[in-house]
Amino acid sequence: MSRIAKQPIPIPANTKVTLVDGLLTVTGPKGTLTRALRNEVVVLLDTETITLKPRTDTDIFSRALWGTYASHVKNMLAGVNTPYVKKLILEGVGFKSEVKGKDLNLALGFSHPVVVTIPEGITVTAEKNVITFTGINKEDVGQFASKIRAMKKPEPYKGKGFRYDDEVIRRKQGKKAA
Repeated sequence: MSRIAKQPIPIPANTKVTLVDGLLTVTGPKGTLTRALRNEVVVLLDTETITLKPRTDTDIFSRALWGTYASHVKNMLAGVNTPYVKKLILEGVGFKSEVKGKDLNLALGFSHPVVVTIPEGITVTAEKNVITFTGINKEDVGQFASKIRAMKKPEPYKGKGFRYDDEVIRRKQGKKAA
């Protein structure tokens, strides 16, 4: 049983939630998010809260979806009111990043520049060695930041590469002189 999903989810002010044919739509001051929900979980909408329940208590799949959908709904409600932000720090001599139009241009020490198209709904800013990803959908922001980080993961000897702003890279000692 999900302890998260047992609690009713409060709907913030200036936020509108609708459920039509298994399609949950959350509209807020920053934008609109929609998500298709399976019928294994029953969604009950009040004027101020959202309550989720599994259709049957004996079905393991519906109980698994219960907590997952509760987290998705909370993330949607939070995202349309305050956008999600992820920051990547690029460390290394000669490593550069810049945003040109809808593209993120990266110089990562390869023989060629890396150009990545920024997806819809995500705003990217690059200042010096900090790249900031902002958007209302938590999954999209995290996925795009993870995709960029995977291009040059931080290495443990000098710490060169992308790292999250709150991430700590464990450093190794390296070779010792004889």
